[in-house]
Amino acid sequence: MTPVHNAPPAGYRPCAGAVVLNAGGQVFVARRIDQPADAAHAWQLPQGGIDDGEDAETAARRELAEETNIRTIRLLAELPGWQCYDFPEGMGGRRWRHYRGQAQKWFAYGFDGPDSEIDLKAGPKPEFEAWDWVPMARLPSLAVPFKRPVYAAVATRFRSLTA
Repeated sequence: MTPVHNAPPAGYRPCAGAVVLNAGGQVFVARRIDQPADAAHAWQLPQGGIDDGEDAETAARRELAEETNIRTIRLLAELPGWQCYDFPEGMGGRRWRHYRGQAQKWFAYGFDGPDSEIDLKAGPKPEFEAWDWVPMARLPSLAVPFKRPVYAAVATRFRSLTA
């Protein structure tokens, strides 16, 4: 389990994440567009940076809408504290050079819309190429190794939720 922080630690990019559950209790995941289609760990939950002056829950909703077009949601729960992970050695480039990793605030939502609402190409810069509904317990195994502890914490905390 990852350490929980009351605020994003220095050196970590503040982010918000969304766990979206359908009526069957399954979780929305999407496959990153920048990964090979056969990559076992190319799947992730919608997440993204928190803009200056933006609260974390607003950021989670904004990122979810930008990345997936999912808007018909209701808040079910919030994971207490901030979950952090470090970027692996060699990851970075100009975009991430100022950060050691990411600090994430996670929210769970019930999805009340039809699957046809989901559109991975609706945003200005698509990040995903495919999506699926999966059991909550599968989340850690679908994530890249450096994110697994955070995904395990999310799955453990939200496992009893239903949409």
